[in-house]
Amino acid sequence: MRYLVLTDIHANLEALDTCLDDARRRRFDETVVLGDLVGYGADPNAVIERIQELKPVAIVRGNHDKVACGLEQAEGFNTVAKSAAHWTLDVLTPSYREWLAALPEGPIEVDETIEICHGSPFDEDAYIFDELDAVRALKVSTRALCLFGHTHYPVSFELSNDAFETLGPATSADARLNMKPGSKYLINPGSVGQPRDGDPRAAYAIADTTAQCVELFRLKYPVEDAQAKIIKEGLPEVLAQRLGVGR
Repeated sequence: MRYLVLTDIHANLEALDTCLDDARRRRFDETVVLGDLVGYGADPNAVIERIQELKPVAIVRGNHDKVACGLEQAEGFNTVAKSAAHWTLDVLTPSYREWLAALPEGPIEVDETIEICHGSPFDEDAYIFDELDAVRALKVSTRALCLFGHTHYPVSFELSNDAFETLGPATSADARLNMKPGSKYLINPGSVGQPRDGDPRAAYAIADTTAQCVELFRLKYPVEDAQAKIIKEGLPEVLAQRLGVGR
């Protein structure tokens, strides 16, 4: 089974469409979505429509999804994120708000190999940046491969009987991580629509349970179009600027 893995799209339609076009050429069987479909970007309704068309076999909510549909207040958000969340709440159609509100909390076990979550398998809103949190997540996870998002930073952690290893983002347009028997993996493919690792290219992955590997991809997309939409909608200009630098 080949799973298309999407996370942190953040209403960036241009980045999502670029990833989907590329993924269809590479072939995938099912889709999993790790949360934060909306927030920051100018196309929340169109992004939700695209995701619904994919009929994901598993999907979890993100923190921006919860705020944008009114489930939670934006108390922990900075001023810019709050502004985008309020705008998103206003422009979402009623049916899409209801759909977002009904998204489940992670983690979710997808099959015998994969589970997914937004922040971590021990807390949907927790950020995994350091090795201590990664080890905790790996010990809590119930599958050989746990896919997560939230940080917008592509990284892979491997825990075996002998060692713990951290792999940072690949600098090439594509990379492949081969899973070893007996090891557990915690992988963030990076953000589709809001990269934060200094690389403005959109990120996504394909997890292949037959080949026991995860393929990681980075793609250039028409970022200028996404930026122009943000400005046109009156969203904070910094949201457009950061897309160009991947921060």
